[in-house]
Amino acid sequence: MIDSPNTPLWLRASAVYVTALLATVFVFITFCAAEGLFMSGPTLFTSVWHPETQDFGILPMIAATAALSLSSLALGWLISFGCICHIHGFGEKYSASLLSSLLRLMTAIPTVVYGFASVFLLVPLIRDGMGGSGFSWFTATLVLSLLITPTMVLTMESAVAQTARESRLAAESLGLSRAEHLVYVVLPACKEWLWGAALLGFGRAAGDTMIPTMLAGNAVQYPVSPFEAIRTLTAHIGLVLSSDVGGTAYYSLFVAGGILLALSTGANILFRAIRRGSERG
Repeated sequence: MIDSPNTPLWLRASAVYVTALLATVFVFITFCAAEGLFMSGPTLFTSVWHPETQDFGILPMIAATAALSLSSLALGWLISFGCICHIHGFGEKYSASLLSSLLRLMTAIPTVVYGFASVFLLVPLIRDGMGGSGFSWFTATLVLSLLITPTMVLTMESAVAQTARESRLAAESLGLSRAEHLVYVVLPACKEWLWGAALLGFGRAAGDTMIPTMLAGNAVQYPVSPFEAIRTLTAHIGLVLSSDVGGTAYYSLFVAGGILLALSTGANILFRAIRRGSERG
């Protein structure tokens, strides 16, 4: 424990430094978001983004962020759950080990590599098969769900593997197969961690910048059709920050950052609450 009297001084100092640094970042983003909201006024929370006419509404970007994050989470969570079932119950040991190694390898691949490969491989397929430009909500959903899958799988696996080890002998004594052990014993005992992985996946999807910027099309409009272009808050921050300094468009960055910070903080708080409830159970 950090607060133990036997804790080394350097470890206490490191803990204080990291806490102070994170608190500073949190306060800075919150303060800048409040200032941006005050300077720009309620015009930010409208549906029209047209800088030439001084219209800087970010509501379509908020809706696009929610739509892309939730759609990516839904698809990514299903893939992650299937991977867990294959690794710990339904797959052969060789294929399960190979899949686990592949997922761990995917965590080391830079996000820009996913986006770059998708621009040349996935976008033309969607353009030819579905119509449109290929840069759309649907394209970004496919790649972003693949991006967040390793994070959710590793979160699920830490709980599933431990529960499986603890209950393995009892399951074998009852004559349960690996699949039956997983379905009837392990997964019900790990349901809090399964939902916790979904929260982490949502935070990861909402906070990603490269995939929405490269694949979603960056059109400021509400997400009506999966095959139309959208712009998320993270893509908005990257695009405006690289081309504009000052003005209402610049103030909108701080408000967007505050919204993303609130989403990330809320997801982490929920995950910790679920984990504490699981540990008490």
